[in-house]
Amino acid sequence: MARFTLGSVAVIGALLLGGCGLLPEQVDETADWNAQRLYSEAKTAMEEGSYDQAIKFFEKLEARYPYGRFAQQAQIEVAYAHYKSGEPALAIAACDRFIRLHPSHPNVDYVYYLKGLATFNEDLGLLAGLSNQDLSERDPKGAQESFDTFRELVTRFPESRYAEDARQRMQYLVNALAAHEVHVARYYYRRGAYVAAINRAKAALTTYPQAPAIEEALFILVKSYDTLGMTDLRDDADRVLRKNFPDSVYYAGGPKDDRPWWQLW
Repeated sequence: MARFTLGSVAVIGALLLGGCGLLPEQVDETADWNAQRLYSEAKTAMEEGSYDQAIKFFEKLEARYPYGRFAQQAQIEVAYAHYKSGEPALAIAACDRFIRLHPSHPNVDYVYYLKGLATFNEDLGLLAGLSNQDLSERDPKGAQESFDTFRELVTRFPESRYAEDARQRMQYLVNALAAHEVHVARYYYRRGAYVAAINRAKAALTTYPQAPAIEEALFILVKSYDTLGMTDLRDDADRVLRKNFPDSVYYAGGPKDDRPWWQLW
């Protein structure tokens, strides 16, 4: 076995330390770039789909020139780059930061819109997958947050160029949230939890009275009350169903297509 003296160990250590100086130092190519060039290069990276690179440039721009005219725009661009790169949580965080720091910025309406889009698309995957999962265990929190963000946009900036699209997305989200409630009610009904089914169906009727899903909510009420032997309440629900949906498909056994529920609108 090789034996090392303290002297030899010291020599080896010195060589190792000296060797570190032989490694090439990483050079920051942006070191001498001004704010305009950083912004320009970041925008080029964005156009080429290199979102990670764009984010790095924008973040360097903000760090080096925090009070320049490009800094606030860089914050918006970072949020958009995260959104485009499929990182909705980071996009939402960036939007929240910008709104907190610049509540009166001329483009803050766009940032609200972008936040709504990021939350909307984040939740769309959830909504699209509900038909194959246990609906009682899912909470469409993202859909509600997206709705709230779009609502704040149209309330604060009713004339914004993004307001009309936000209103349309709000309508979709209302329908989706109502459908979620009704499908949870159906889940409970199919498992014999009739009181729970009634409660969720009534919640859908109360909260989303104009949504298409309330037709099924009324039908679930009729069936649940009937199964429980609550004939007066069953007849009341049936009367409302027939008055509002005289040609309801549920009288003939329900809808026949097998599309996922989230594609109904």
